[in-house]
Amino acid sequence: MPLPPPSADPEPISADPPGSTPRPLLTQSWLDLAFLHWAADPGDVAPLLPAGCVPDTLHGETYVGLVAFRMHRVGWLRLPGLPYLGSFPETNVRLYSVDSHGRRGVVFRSLDASRLLPVAIGRAAFRLPYMWSRMTVSRDADVLTCTSTRRLPGPRGARSRIALRVGEPVAEPTELEHFLTARWGMHTSLLGRPVHLPNTHPRWPLRRAELLKCEEDLVAAAGLPAPCGEPVSVLYSPGVPVRFGRPAGRRGR
Repeated sequence: MPLPPPSADPEPISADPPGSTPRPLLTQSWLDLAFLHWAADPGDVAPLLPAGCVPDTLHGETYVGLVAFRMHRVGWLRLPGLPYLGSFPETNVRLYSVDSHGRRGVVFRSLDASRLLPVAIGRAAFRLPYMWSRMTVSRDADVLTCTSTRRLPGPRGARSRIALRVGEPVAEPTELEHFLTARWGMHTSLLGRPVHLPNTHPRWPLRRAELLKCEEDLVAAAGLPAPCGEPVSVLYSPGVPVRFGRPAGRRGR
């Protein structure tokens, strides 16, 4: 069955944020990111999105991402980020979405993190599917290794192990690389209502990467078919500072 289109045309894909965030709700940095992506059937993705969203597609295909990185110094409002509780490894499974206002974003199916308190706050305050996991992110010369083993709430033992060799800088991202990385918000639900949470950050500094190892069952644990074959895109970024704005249910940022 064909998927219904958004009621507004999707916003153009832009490598730079469409606005600014002068009064952030949250600040943080994302460091040492490994981006792995596989093509996905929009029909498999659609039932997993919040109300008011449909899969965002590029030439008829959508994607599932497995993204591992170091969260660094999460802070509220304009307060300094927390050095311990606000810094931890994270691995998320994400989908690509567009809402009825045409706002592109991501939808998180799971966010594994190694600090229990941020996991509890993320689940309670934002209704995000944070999971408490045992995790490491390490760098040895040009090889980045990220591991994750889930503790709570489950499925206990769901895991990933990613190793990649960092390559040359990406001078000009491809159309697909722009589609997968130039995302300026996330879609979720709060109190049963669809919400768009915008974010801004500098343009991604991207590098090519060679995948050395990928052992994971987080995608299947997130309710999606297990990926088949090699990822269609493997990228690395040293990271960016990020500012999240206030949630918006209606059009506007």
